[in-house]
Amino acid sequence: MESNLQQNSKQPVEANRGFQVWWKMTRPHTLTASFVPVLLGTALALKTGEFHFGLFIAMLVASMLIQAATNMFNEYFDYKRGLDTEESVGIGGTIVRDGIKPKTVINLAFGFYFIALLLGVYICANSSWWLALVGLVCMAVGYFYTGGPVPIAYTPFGEILSGFFMGMLIILISFFIQTGTVDSSSILISVPSMVLVGMIMLSNNIRDLDGDKENGRKTVAILLGKKKAIYLLAGMFTFSYLWILGLIIGGIAPFWTAIVILSIPKPIKAIKGFVENNVPIKMAPAMIATAQTNTIFGFLLAIGIFIGHFFA
Repeated sequence: MESNLQQNSKQPVEANRGFQVWWKMTRPHTLTASFVPVLLGTALALKTGEFHFGLFIAMLVASMLIQAATNMFNEYFDYKRGLDTEESVGIGGTIVRDGIKPKTVINLAFGFYFIALLLGVYICANSSWWLALVGLVCMAVGYFYTGGPVPIAYTPFGEILSGFFMGMLIILISFFIQTGTVDSSSILISVPSMVLVGMIMLSNNIRDLDGDKENGRKTVAILLGKKKAIYLLAGMFTFSYLWILGLIIGGIAPFWTAIVILSIPKPIKAIKGFVENNVPIKMAPAMIATAQTNTIFGFLLAIGIFIGHFFA
């Protein structure tokens, strides 16, 4: 950290431009929220016997680029609104801590969007041009999540919209580009992913509750209060596991998907971490455990579906 960087600096110098700084700016631990749904949607498509490697890679890279760009928009707009300081908790705040120019961050974000757009053209040309509209809406949500006059992240709708677009919709698009359709099974199996991605946002808002309240945000965590927000988090974790159990009993998901139970230690760690701590920096491991729950749960679910395809 450069000691000569001031919290109120309007034009920080690009002092530390090592690879780790640039990599950290993409918030890599969040990229699994875009990687896992693509993997899951493709695993579902394999059940139908359809697989196009080029479309899989294009969808995977495009999703991760949009996620990384969204993280950079968050970085940029939080800086512009004065929310990030050198004391900010978490991996955000690289503009004030590492001296990356705001213009560099926003230009890189739009650069990622442009590459994702080119990949989107390839995907649409090999599937359906209706996806162009869906993709543009996804990109708009990514920008307005923290950008615009009323950022989505400042409202109670952050968890719902992030869960829908980053959880369910990516799965359905990944399934559609392989099969040319969307069926009820793919929708039902995508529900836990939608819930768990939304819970990543909720965990972040629980950690930042006090600071967000001071800055006028109206997140779910603020409206409910920390205790009830933790109850909601625990309830949604429980719901996700019970949902898969219900799909197995109903014959919609293969028995092998029960291996998602192996991820249970992560949500337990998350809930315990939030209950036992009140200081944001001490709640950070609980937030990470929530993100890991989504990753491990989704990955195991994809493996269970994949195994079920061969051992049905």
